[in-house]
Amino acid sequence: MTAVDDLSHGKREAVPEGAELLVLDVRDPKLMAEMERLRPDAVVHLAAQMDVRKSVADPLWDASINVLGTLSALESARRASVRRFVFASSGGAVYGEQDVFPATESHPRRPASPYGTSKLCGEEYVDHYKRVHGLSTICLRYANVYGPGQDPLGEAGVVAIFLHHLLGGRAPKINGDGLQTRDFVYVEDVARANVLAVESPASGAVNIGTGRESNIIELADILVAATRGSRPTHGPPAAGEQRRSVIDPALAKTTLGWEPRVGFEEGLRRTTDWFRAQAG
Repeated sequence: MTAVDDLSHGKREAVPEGAELLVLDVRDPKLMAEMERLRPDAVVHLAAQMDVRKSVADPLWDASINVLGTLSALESARRASVRRFVFASSGGAVYGEQDVFPATESHPRRPASPYGTSKLCGEEYVDHYKRVHGLSTICLRYANVYGPGQDPLGEAGVVAIFLHHLLGGRAPKINGDGLQTRDFVYVEDVARANVLAVESPASGAVNIGTGRESNIIELADILVAATRGSRPTHGPPAAGEQRRSVIDPALAKTTLGWEPRVGFEEGLRRTTDWFRAQAG
């Protein structure tokens, strides 16, 4: 196994023992040469700019990573005759403000941010390579992924950010009124979905979520109780942020044999324990 990471956020120590690490930006032309050297059986394309607010502030930068980076990975995979290409998309961001809850894969796609638009563009390129070049592909539309190992300082999700503040003795800040909702899916479940997607012949877009809608105040209450930390404060709403987001994972069960195994409260407990251990 080989991991490719520019280490702008990732860490060398996170690479599993026995795996090779190539320190490389996904947009670097050297990726094609490395892919042809390695001739991998499958590629799981996870490299991305994930911060919605940064995408609003600088959509060109966001697109350079999420669109051109995906195209670079696809073309490198094609030239190396890769058997299977798995693309990490975003279940919440590509649907935008939802008409129904939870959203199935057939829900209209109308992203509310440049980030969501860039992920949707990536999906279209993935489909193009399937149709035109015969590359076996699948797009996994992740819900809000959280869990141990998440960096609370980089492009982290709200769980990691809240725990970083709470365990450091500071009050976390909620953007807006906190009634915005998300579908939180545990990282271990997502990793299992990636493995199943590599071996599956399924194609198209598949939601990887829980179908459970949780608001940010509910999340904060659980984490404050677990850490005995300070109550959160409130700030202005974040630009480009959706009001409600929850996705239907039924298709993943029928096509991949996947369904979430780690419940919301259990996942938060495991994540809190991990962050507490890191804090010493």
